[in-house]
Amino acid sequence: MRIDLHAHSNASDGTDSPAELVAAAVAAGLDVVALTDHDTVAGHAEAAEAVRGTGLTLVPGAELSCHVDGISMHLLAYLFDPAEAAFAAERELVRTDRFRRGRAIVERCRELGAPIDWEQVERIAGAGSVGRPHIASALVEAGVVATVSDAFTAEWLANGGRADVRKHETDPVTAVRLVRAAGGVPVFAHPGAVKRGRTVSDEVIADLAAAGLGGLEVDHTDHDGPTREHLRGLAAELGLFTTGSSDYHGHRKTVRLGEYTTDPAAYEQLVGQATGAAPIRG
Repeated sequence: MRIDLHAHSNASDGTDSPAELVAAAVAAGLDVVALTDHDTVAGHAEAAEAVRGTGLTLVPGAELSCHVDGISMHLLAYLFDPAEAAFAAERELVRTDRFRRGRAIVERCRELGAPIDWEQVERIAGAGSVGRPHIASALVEAGVVATVSDAFTAEWLANGGRADVRKHETDPVTAVRLVRAAGGVPVFAHPGAVKRGRTVSDEVIADLAAAGLGGLEVDHTDHDGPTREHLRGLAAELGLFTTGSSDYHGHRKTVRLGEYTTDPAAYEQLVGQATGAAPIRG
């Protein structure tokens, strides 16, 4: 089985619609794909409809923005009940704050001389939840930077960069507990991605494991070989399963669907822990 447990649609900051993402997963020869848009389940219904008759299995999920000890981190949540009130309210709080933050970042970019505006960013985001990748695309359109990746530096949009603005982010222990209370399974996304900025300590990961963390995303484009080896050892020590994922965003990033995959045994552990929802088999 080929299993990719981290992909985004244009319901957040990907470029494919949920239906296009399903088609791309089929074309990539995947057996299982997870839709994990940032802080939203808006793409789930379209993806569920598109997966019918394809033979592909869809895992509904989301990627949550968290913050601890001055460090931003992301938590993947799988197979939770989307209607559970407490977790739904927290996702809404994070999602709505993205608009306030986005406007503030655009204004900072303009103050720094970038000829972009909010209407341009909204056009790029479409119906999706506005995020920094949409602002990065606007900077590319304006000729300020050459690529989206080039926008995520200290000069512009990186965490703590000149144009960065803090947004509401959930305490990760609280997030883990919210996911579990909604019947879902939490997995720490790209925990060793040092190229994105500071990463949390092993002690923080141990605290998350004690709170109910299910797994660590180990095989990821932002992890080198020694990082993967360390994370596998840490996961084994803490009793966590490990996943592999592309973190696909369509043409906004160069990584391909299925570039990194999850072992079927780990996938079975994930599904076995979930009580809020089930995979959707096409």
